[in-house]
Amino acid sequence: MTCLIGITCGWRESEARHHLRHDYVQAVEAAGGVPLLIPAVAPELAPVYYNMLDGLVFSGGDDVDPAYYGEEPQKGLGEIAPARDAFELALASLVLRGNKPALGICRGIQVLNIAAGGTVYQDLSVFSSLQHYQQAPGWHAAHLIQLDENSRLFGLLKKKQIRVNSFHHQGIKEVGAQLKPAGWSRDGLIEALEACEPSRFIIGVQWHPECSWAKDENSRLLFRALVERAGQRIPARTAEGGEMVGS
Repeated sequence: MTCLIGITCGWRESEARHHLRHDYVQAVEAAGGVPLLIPAVAPELAPVYYNMLDGLVFSGGDDVDPAYYGEEPQKGLGEIAPARDAFELALASLVLRGNKPALGICRGIQVLNIAAGGTVYQDLSVFSSLQHYQQAPGWHAAHLIQLDENSRLFGLLKKKQIRVNSFHHQGIKEVGAQLKPAGWSRDGLIEALEACEPSRFIIGVQWHPECSWAKDENSRLLFRALVERAGQRIPARTAEGGEMVGS
């Protein structure tokens, strides 16, 4: 059966243009899923997209408006996309309420955390001197991540430490409800989150497995696990009266 994996797209207000790196599409397709690109539309349409999909990828991109986690803009905050924020946070709230698998990447881990009531560092210069925005090819592994041996992520990768690529200037500060840390960089920054409930597949990573899947087995395992778990949801979608959230 066709396994539909939705991937959120970026939005440039000044150009009235949606955008997404082809890497995301290739990574999902290589893992056996059918990619479906999700534009930044009205938040009211989030349930429509959620209910038609088997799994979701929250992609990287611009910073989230700090108003969503109760802060004023601080020095170092990058460009925001209000329309994208509103839609993706509505969609992430459905993921946290529902039972479909999701993978959050870079901005995506932050969207999931903010939807769960968490916060982020608006700029990591206040937290660490470690270079989290690497000056190297996108597939290159820049720094080490330590994984929690009791986490789902460790169960997938079977490694206590992995090296990851890194392109972010923000990071997780306070962890939201329903989520727990699963991995840290050496400066103590949370680099991976997952659902507290072991039976739920919600994983967020601060790095970019879509850039490295062709060269890195750990990255392939993440996408493969998402698609495999999403495939288990297909009967619920295809059956009359399958899982419906927010309708």
